[in-house]
Amino acid sequence: MADTLLLARSQFALTALFHILWPVLTIGLSLFLVVNEALWIRSRDPDYYRHARFWSKLFILNFGVGVASGVPLEFEFGTNWAPFSAAMGDFFGNILGFEGAMAFMLEAGFLGIMLFGWRRVAPKIHLFATCMVALGASLSAFWIMVANSWMQTPAGGVMQHGRFVVTSYTQAMFNPAALWGVGHMWFACLETSLLVIGALSAWYIHKNRHPEFFLKSLKIAIAAAVLVAPLQIFLGDGSGRVVFQQQPAKGAAIEGHWHTNPPGSGAPWAVVAWPDKARQRNDWAITIPGVLSLLATHSLTGRVTGLKAFPPVDQPPALPLLFYAFRLMVAIGFYVLALMLWSLWLWYRGELTAERVGRHRRWLLAWIGALPLGYLAVESGWIVREVGRQPWIVNGLMRTAAGVSALPPGTVLASLIGYALLYTLLLTAFLVFARRTLRKGPDVTAEPPPLKPAVPLQVNAPVPHALEDD
Repeated sequence: MADTLLLARSQFALTALFHILWPVLTIGLSLFLVVNEALWIRSRDPDYYRHARFWSKLFILNFGVGVASGVPLEFEFGTNWAPFSAAMGDFFGNILGFEGAMAFMLEAGFLGIMLFGWRRVAPKIHLFATCMVALGASLSAFWIMVANSWMQTPAGGVMQHGRFVVTSYTQAMFNPAALWGVGHMWFACLETSLLVIGALSAWYIHKNRHPEFFLKSLKIAIAAAVLVAPLQIFLGDGSGRVVFQQQPAKGAAIEGHWHTNPPGSGAPWAVVAWPDKARQRNDWAITIPGVLSLLATHSLTGRVTGLKAFPPVDQPPALPLLFYAFRLMVAIGFYVLALMLWSLWLWYRGELTAERVGRHRRWLLAWIGALPLGYLAVESGWIVREVGRQPWIVNGLMRTAAGVSALPPGTVLASLIGYALLYTLLLTAFLVFARRTLRKGPDVTAEPPPLKPAVPLQVNAPVPHALEDD
C-alpha cells in the first residue's frame, strides 16, 4: 500500500499541476474578451472587435486542453481515492457536481455562440454569450476552490460511522479558508491572464508588428493589473494568516519555524533556510527577529506555533519544497507589482504611444519575461496548498493513507505513465497550434458585423397581403 499511495499521490500531482495551467488563462482571458467586445460596441472602434477575434483563438485552445486534462482528474477520485470519495462524497461529490452542472455546462452552452455567432446573432446577444462563458469559467473556479478549501478547513458537519454527514451546507461551503482561497485563486487567474496578454502584446510591439494595435491590449492589461497586483498581495496576506490560525503545522512548515516563540517575544522570520525534518531543525538560516509574528499575526509579539509542537508524523513532508515554493510565489507577486508601477510611470509620462513605446526596450523585455511568471506562481501556490496539508487528505478528519484505493501498484503506475504520455501529446499540440496562431497574428483588416440592422424597421410599412388575409 505504501507504493500504491506514493504512485496515487504522484498521479494526482501530475494531473493537478498540468490541468491547472489551462483554467487560469481561460478565466482571465474570457473576461478580457468581454471587455473588448463591450469597448467595440461602445466606441465602434473595429480594433476592439479584431482583438476579440484574435484572442478568442487562444481561448479556445486553452479551453480544449483544459477540458481534456480535467476529465481524468475528476475520475481519479473514484479510482485511486475510493475510500475518500465514499467517506466525504456527501459534500465533496455534491460540490464537484455543482461545478459540472452549474459552471461547466453554462460555459460550454454559450461557447458555440461566442465562437461562431458573430454574424448570426446581434452584437449585444453575442456579448451576452461571451459574458455567460466568462461567468461559467469563474463559477467553475468558485466551486473547485470551495471543495478544496473544505479539505483544508472542514466545517459544517460531523463524522458518523466513517462518513462525513453535512449539518450545514452554508458552514461547509463558507468554511474558514473558503473566501480567502476563492479570492486569492480568482485574482491569480486574472493576474496570470493579464501577464500573458501583456507579454504577448509587448512581444508584437518589440517585433514592430502592429504596434498601435497591440498597444491597445497592452494598455488594457496594464490598467487592470495595476489594480489586481496589490489586491493579490493583500489576499495572499489574508490567506496566509488563515493558514497560521487554522493549519499551524502548515504555516510553520512554510516558514521553517521550529520553536514556538515565548510570550512577549516575536518569532523570527527565516528569509532563506534549509529545513531538515529528520533533524527537526534548519541546517542553516538567515533570519530577521520578530518579523514572522508580524507577518502571521500582524503583531510584533504574536504567538506562532513551531513545528516541534507537532509529532513528526503530523508534520508536512518535503519541507524545502514548501519553503521555497512559497517564497517563489511571493517574489513573483512583488515583481509584478514593481512592473505595474514602472508601466504606470511610463504611461503617466506619455511614453505609451505608438511612436514612443518602442524606445523602452528594457521595459518591453521585462513584460515579455513576465509571461511564465503567473503560471509559476500558481503552480508554487498549489504545491504549498496541497503538500502543506499532508499528511491529511481532509485536515484533521482523514489521513491521506486512509483515503487511497487498494489497487496493485502496477495498475496505478500504468495509468500514471498513460496520463504522462497523454499530457505530453496535449501540450505538444497546444504549442504547435498556439505558435501557428501567434506567428500568423491578428487580421487587422477584418470588418466587424454591423452594429445596427442592415434594413431599419419601418413603423408605418404596409402590411403584406398574405398577412392581411390571415
